[in-house]
Amino acid sequence: MYRFVETTGASGGPLVFTFHGTGGHASQFHGLAQELLPGAHVISPQGDVNEGGAARFFKRTGEGVYDMDDLGLRRDVMRDFLTKAIARVQPSRVIGLGYSNGANILAAVMLDGSKLFDQVILMHPLIPWQPVPNHALQKVKVLVTAGQRDPICPAAMTQSFADSLSAQGADICLKWHSGGHEVDRIELDAAQEFLTS
Repeated sequence: MYRFVETTGASGGPLVFTFHGTGGHASQFHGLAQELLPGAHVISPQGDVNEGGAARFFKRTGEGVYDMDDLGLRRDVMRDFLTKAIARVQPSRVIGLGYSNGANILAAVMLDGSKLFDQVILMHPLIPWQPVPNHALQKVKVLVTAGQRDPICPAAMTQSFADSLSAQGADICLKWHSGGHEVDRIELDAAQEFLTS
């Protein structure tokens, strides 16, 4: 069972799940979600993998080299956690927001199994595998944000991932900034517009 931070929103309102990056914590994007969607119910799980003192959502053997067996196991555990939370809250729509490692576990859940999310914000995702086609992605609105000079998530891989989602029927918006792996103001503005337009 994940440790998590939760803020109760208005009954019948939207539910936002946030997922931190490597070395982050449950609260890393919790407040941001409240700012982006005031009154939303927000749940932010804490990654339960310890990598040299840094919290993550799944194991890896090197930068961009994932332990795929562990990812599959933890993806399924996360899906169960999210499904139970959605059933408990009964929201009007479900939104996922993740950065870096958090974007990767969020994407893994989204790419496999039935539809959980209406809108997804993936900031600097790195998906170094070819996703299996999933009909549940059709009409899911996805914002992917990234840095054109990101040394961790190469721009070509980000573009390929976005193209893959689009080919599977997701409604994709891809927003770039000129920097690296840091979260830029451009991304936050794009997230605000994405959620409220």
